[in-house]
Amino acid sequence: MVITDLLERNAKLYPDDVALVELNPANQPDPNLTWREFSLIEAAPGGRYRREMTWREFDVKANRFANLLLTRGVKKGDKVAILLMNCLEWLPVYFGILKTGALAVPMNYRYSAEEIRYCAELADVSVLIFGPEFTERVSSIFLDLPLLKNLFFVGDAVPEFADSYDRLVTYCSSTAPAVACDEDDDAAIYFSSGTTGFPKAILHKHLSLIHSCRVEQAHHGQTRDDVFLCIPPLYHTGAKMHWFGSLISGSRAVILRGVSPEGIIRAVSQERATIVWLLVPWAQDILDAVDRGDINLDDYRLDQWRLMHIGAQPVPPSLIKRWKKVFPHHQYDTNYGLSESIGPGCVHLGVENIDKVGAIGIPGYGWEAKIVKPDGTPVEGEEVGELIVKGPGVMTCYYKNEEATRETLRDGWLYTGDMAKYDADGFIYLVDRKKDVIITGGENLYPVQIEDFLRKHEKIKDVAVIGLPDERLGEIAAAIIEIKEGMEATEDEINAFCTELPRYKRPRKIIFAHVPRNPTGKIEKPKLREIYCGGRLVEEQTTR
Repeated sequence: MVITDLLERNAKLYPDDVALVELNPANQPDPNLTWREFSLIEAAPGGRYRREMTWREFDVKANRFANLLLTRGVKKGDKVAILLMNCLEWLPVYFGILKTGALAVPMNYRYSAEEIRYCAELADVSVLIFGPEFTERVSSIFLDLPLLKNLFFVGDAVPEFADSYDRLVTYCSSTAPAVACDEDDDAAIYFSSGTTGFPKAILHKHLSLIHSCRVEQAHHGQTRDDVFLCIPPLYHTGAKMHWFGSLISGSRAVILRGVSPEGIIRAVSQERATIVWLLVPWAQDILDAVDRGDINLDDYRLDQWRLMHIGAQPVPPSLIKRWKKVFPHHQYDTNYGLSESIGPGCVHLGVENIDKVGAIGIPGYGWEAKIVKPDGTPVEGEEVGELIVKGPGVMTCYYKNEEATRETLRDGWLYTGDMAKYDADGFIYLVDRKKDVIITGGENLYPVQIEDFLRKHEKIKDVAVIGLPDERLGEIAAAIIEIKEGMEATEDEINAFCTELPRYKRPRKIIFAHVPRNPTGKIEKPKLREIYCGGRLVEEQTTR
């Protein structure tokens, strides 16, 4: 079985049931409008607040895009990149790619033009489908990609260098293409990175995707009656793999565009959501809004909401204790995973283990996990070692990077780079990370990229970027800056210089100090962490 079989099964069994809903709070109608006025707004191009799609429509749209790709010469093993904001088209596009036997290559919507070019080149992308938010970035780099043969645009203002997805798919067959795929075929490339700069390309087979479906349902028990509220970006393995629980159970999911405390609660109430996956900042913002009185929970229908789970970054136990006071009937789970392990679930807490909040948990469904010493032997007692995992969801390799693959995959085990320990009951707790990646609000920041940018400033002699604990975001990027002798600089000056960076990459804290380096010239970041955060990357961390 491959994951597209589940979509086709749902289209046959539940053809008229709603599969996906898109909510766009930016187009939230005025509650004082008449129903006729509201209907006119809903019908306006680009002005819709709520759109929905049945399982039959989902499958038909996937088939049409698959057949469009085939008419353009796309064949099994080709790479098709997706550069879209969360929208109703995202998942049909993804499944359309898989139905051709090609590999889906989701891209981070925060990528700069240069990062898009780099990733497309690394993954040998021959087709790119993108939305209006990316027109300027794509226009500046597509001519630099000789393998790129087709560009499809989702939206109305189609640029002259691309073809209209919306127009062309209407002329394509709605019948599934006759392309045979099995679990051992390559299915997708996701991107990740350590501290060395640009991302690595992570190759997964269809087996990884179908196993992720099974893991998600095993952990969270999705049934046909559940409604999953999907808030994080769909390029992220976490968001998509949690949605796979809806796919395997044939249940409805709601894609929420935009994030605000009131918007999340309203969506849960309006769509009768039963499962919500949050990031730490969003959970904190909801609780703060309730405490301030900005949200009155009595104004909403929330009795059906049964599960809140968190992943993608360290989770303070104090947050969950606070959450349970406000939402005492909620089940809670935390999920640990990496893109290399097809996202969340290789280790998870389990809703039945609320007394173990603070741990990332135990091996997930179908997974093995252990903590080892540098020589690969198991640790003893509560000794700290590196967490390694093994299971059907482990990546095939880092695409076109044999050296990194050898370092990370050994005898079928994925070496996560995370340091951990067991408690007396065998639950796993993260202690620190070997890698220097900063996880802020669920997004990875790569210090080398920020450091390289800051070094362009004429007054900066040296710079090191580290993560500092932050109650809301988990971590924030702090830049320790050493100014050239005889020069002076201010925080305002550095912050102004950093406006050329994407907002999420800008350091949140500027520290003027000496940057220590060891005899081989490497920055001594452990020493900096000891100075600025007591040697601890995060005060209370429970999951990656």
